[in-house]
Amino acid sequence: MIAQRLAATLSGSEIIAMYGGLGAGKTAFTRGLVKGLGSEDDVSSPTFALVHEYRGKCPVYHFDMYRITSADDLYSTGFYDYEGCGVMIIEWSENIEEDLPDERIDIHIKYISENERELTIEGAREI
Repeated sequence: MIAQRLAATLSGSEIIAMYGGLGAGKTAFTRGLVKGLGSEDDVSSPTFALVHEYRGKCPVYHFDMYRITSADDLYSTGFYDYEGCGVMIIEWSENIEEDLPDERIDIHIKYISENERELTIEGAREI
């Protein structure tokens, strides 16, 4: 699985910005990445919690920015407190793109069909 191969290249402090519409597979990709980082935690969308934390070889912070519409909203999530403390995976990154650091991994997921997705990964080491 691509997500697990990407996990093997991570040092533990990356920011991963995920892009894709509803049902594209952002949470499913995150599930594979978290598993690849050695966690057996159940991964679910943090839509209402805004952030979920998973433990493995390094901490993983899984954010959902679907409802974030302003800098104040972003600040209130505690987002900036997590930088450098583990891998940050951010769903709906398009909502906070201007606040993301240049040094990051971008993952674009396009829904093709029920069992097919098109993935574009930028900023990652060779996987």
